[in-house]
Amino acid sequence: MKIHRSIAEPIREYAKWDERWKADDDGLIACWERGREKRLEDPTLAAQAADGQLVVLPWKGGVEKAIKKKQKYGTLFYLAMWQGLRGEDLDIDSSEEIALNCTATGMTVVFTNDMAKYAEA
Repeated sequence: MKIHRSIAEPIREYAKWDERWKADDDGLIACWERGREKRLEDPTLAAQAADGQLVVLPWKGGVEKAIKKKQKYGTLFYLAMWQGLRGEDLDIDSSEEIALNCTATGMTVVFTNDMAKYAEA
């Protein structure tokens, strides 16, 4: 499913838990909105993300340091939050895997909806 939301959309301030986590987007909009909030709270982190770094966030997908394996898996929740942190539109197709390369470590993270893949790491 393709999930898109414009950065021009206001952050939902009074959305109930079910609206945030049980809607068709499965919580991706809520993660993206939290990334937008975090952008205002931590401009340094936002600048690192804007530079292509896969910074450590609450969801699996960030890269603290390079490891022997040059690839790992991350969640779409991370990707949504990262897009918000960068000040981008939310743009995720949950039926596809998206690979990004961390500019700080050189590691590749494949963002997937397949929980079995990122649960192994």
